[in-house]
Amino acid sequence: MEMTKTLGEFIIDRQTEYPNATGALTSIFSSIRLASKVLHRQINKAGLVDITGAAGAENIQGEQQQKLDIFANEKFKTALAARGVVCGIASEEEDKYVNFEEGNTQEGEYVVLMDPLDGSSNIDVNVSVGTIFSIYRRVSPLGQPVTEADFLQPGNKQVAAGYVIYGSSTMLVYTTGNGVNGFTLDPSLGVFCLSHPDMQMPEDGKIYSVNEGNYINFPTGVKKYIKYCQEEDEATQRPYTSRYIGSLVSDFHRNLIKGGIYLYPTARSYPKGKLRLLYECNPIAFLAEQAGGKAISAPDQPIMDLKPSELHERTPFFVGSTKMVNKVEEFLREG
Repeated sequence: MEMTKTLGEFIIDRQTEYPNATGALTSIFSSIRLASKVLHRQINKAGLVDITGAAGAENIQGEQQQKLDIFANEKFKTALAARGVVCGIASEEEDKYVNFEEGNTQEGEYVVLMDPLDGSSNIDVNVSVGTIFSIYRRVSPLGQPVTEADFLQPGNKQVAAGYVIYGSSTMLVYTTGNGVNGFTLDPSLGVFCLSHPDMQMPEDGKIYSVNEGNYINFPTGVKKYIKYCQEEDEATQRPYTSRYIGSLVSDFHRNLIKGGIYLYPTARSYPKGKLRLLYECNPIAFLAEQAGGKAISAPDQPIMDLKPSELHERTPFFVGSTKMVNKVEEFLREG
């Protein structure tokens, strides 16, 4: 009987794909793996300890921070700083980027950007949440403090990206630019095991994911696309099914496996979009494209080609099965 391959074994096996690899990426993934297991444990006992609910503070975006937001941010930050290969991080929960100064961290070649706990408001009602991360090679000189330029890189410069979903099972899904692979945490062993090798997003799908409560405030092209999804048509097997969890990781994970599209367009209350380019859209777009999908912010504007101008920049986001994204692109062009 063939033994299941663990995340650590898989990463080591894949090192041959990177002849210039130094082992730094392996260390970063070890840090992410450790922090995600700590967070998994905390989430699974959230109803038994004082870790749910609002923390009484707002983040830089003016959003109410949850206690678990702060807990997750600290755990990932501590884990990433400990190994000396990451020189700094930027987080949705931090006003500014964080420069790691202890030990030899300024010699680190990489920076990490993250949303430590995506969908944290769902914790109180026991709905799936996630962690999103993105890894870049620094552009500033080694041995010096990181600069904002290290973080303001377009998504096409990502070295690796992924997410952890804390649901009925806890899964870590990632890419280093050679496909997408998923690993499920075996809580009895405390290890992530390869469960979804070479994940491929179906070219087409029958699920659309959008907060339809904001429909009246959406751009005309998005409204027309939603109506298209709801219309009955045997040739295209419509109407499509509407599924919206309210956690980007959860909605994307479902569509990655089953096929579908996720939409978060502009609206009157957020004219530039709501999702963060660096912490959410770029890493999810990298995963989507590596799995055969597509991600755009506007017609003919791939998400990963956008040049960010600020750490907490927002953007409209359309991601999913290629044919479905192409179709919404048509409606957006027509307006």
